[in-house]
Amino acid sequence: MGKERSKAARYLAYLPQAALLGLFRALPAPARMGLASWLGRAAVNHVPRLRNRVEGNLKLIFPERDADWRHEVRQGVGDNFGRTIVETMTMKDFQRRAPWRAPEGPGWQAMLDSVAKGKGVFLVSGHFGQWEAARGMLRSMGMEAGAIYRPLKNPYLNADYTANLKAGGEPMVDRDNAGLREMIRHVRKGGVMAVLMDQYTKRGAEIDFLGHPAPSGTMIAELAVKFDVLMIPAYATRQPDGTILCDFEEPIPPGTPLEMTQAAADSLSARVRATPGQWFWLHRRWVKVFPGQPPER
Repeated sequence: MGKERSKAARYLAYLPQAALLGLFRALPAPARMGLASWLGRAAVNHVPRLRNRVEGNLKLIFPERDADWRHEVRQGVGDNFGRTIVETMTMKDFQRRAPWRAPEGPGWQAMLDSVAKGKGVFLVSGHFGQWEAARGMLRSMGMEAGAIYRPLKNPYLNADYTANLKAGGEPMVDRDNAGLREMIRHVRKGGVMAVLMDQYTKRGAEIDFLGHPAPSGTMIAELAVKFDVLMIPAYATRQPDGTILCDFEEPIPPGTPLEMTQAAADSLSARVRATPGQWFWLHRRWVKVFPGQPPER
């Protein structure tokens, strides 16, 4: 009985989410993106928990900037957050629209050369810009990149989410041991995996990110060293005209896993400092509780 009640409760919780997604999918793309941007900005500016996270992070990293500057960054964060989530949950339409430009940067040819030799590649990035656009662009060009993802708690919403992620490229692997084994098999066969490396890892190494220690996992760099796989920083940055620039940097030089993880963090740091409104400041990346704010539950 308890399991049935739990299943029903999760389904009831999913219904308003499904209705909202249905509305987005029914709208033409310009209206859909406009609504996504408005909702994202409203959430970041008016939901206390979200606003406090962004404000706390910005004050930590940019203590010299004033409230007006932080407000401008919050507007960018909300806009990008809303658009990215909706584009991800309407992946097939996103791919049909194909708003990305032709790929740029020296890492693009390095990736093609590696794949041509039958060697895999890790495209390393973070929650910056439209982080699903690089995979979408690759698929539109007849290539494919898998990714690591974290399943959502609601199984009904997660089924929808996972289907959309798979439409952007496969394999999609969980962070568990089975997912790790699948990822290793994929890159060892010459496949490409996209990995977002900017989340707090409780037992991670102390990596400097934007001038502050940020616990980070070194697993991807460890695998890159062990299996001689390139790590290429890749970013999909939104442009003022609505297009998305996919930029592939030089591969990270070989080194220890710690050195290579730090190099990936330094690469992302430079992007965030250049366009702070495009990074996901909603993460509790450095600390779990900010001074003067109650702990989140």
